[in-house]
Amino acid sequence: MNILFAEDDERLGKLIHHLLQKEFSCADWVKDGRTACDYAQFTQYDVIILDWMMPKMSGIEACQHLRKNGYKGGILFLTAKDSLEDVIEGLDAGADDYIVKPFKFEELAARLRALSRRIDKPFEEVLSCSNLKLNLNTRTVTRGGEIIELSKKEYDLLELLIRNQNYVLTREILLERIWGFDVEVTENALDALVKLLRKKVDQPGKPSIIKNVRGVGYILRNADV
Repeated sequence: MNILFAEDDERLGKLIHHLLQKEFSCADWVKDGRTACDYAQFTQYDVIILDWMMPKMSGIEACQHLRKNGYKGGILFLTAKDSLEDVIEGLDAGADDYIVKPFKFEELAARLRALSRRIDKPFEEVLSCSNLKLNLNTRTVTRGGEIIELSKKEYDLLELLIRNQNYVLTREILLERIWGFDVEVTENALDALVKLLRKKVDQPGKPSIIKNVRGVGYILRNADV
């Protein structure tokens, strides 16, 4: 399950993010509603967890924005509000479930699993570029039918590049999306990751499909275009 977690409380955010990664492996953490909407634009999330009160864009506003822009996954609210009127407002905004603070992580994890089971998913969702195919359901990458073994970060980088193929992604965006804004990492780490990914996805004797745009970032060129 791929999860996006939006919570502006630093202490609670770090704790829940750690537990989500431990329980579900794939979880991103952002600190405001606007960034949550930006992340959802570039990554396929099964479930998005939204804190009700956040800066820049509230959970309610983010939920409405996500639904308006076609997000079909599950949305769960974290909130200290427990009145009937608040619950109705959240569900009417497009949320599927809510959990009232304070809560135990075990309950949150159980609700996420239940929510994921209820969401209709396509039989097979695949992104492609040239002869590469990336299966979002199984998180596998194949070339000519043969599986290419990638690390989590290599997969995340390739998914981001394929979703935005033929468009330049800045170093800042790539660093934030792959490592998170709360992790200190140098640009050399990004260059090293790109080098490792190129070795696995490029075909021998042919130019790399991942191009460096000097001073800006990287772009994935579809050789068939």
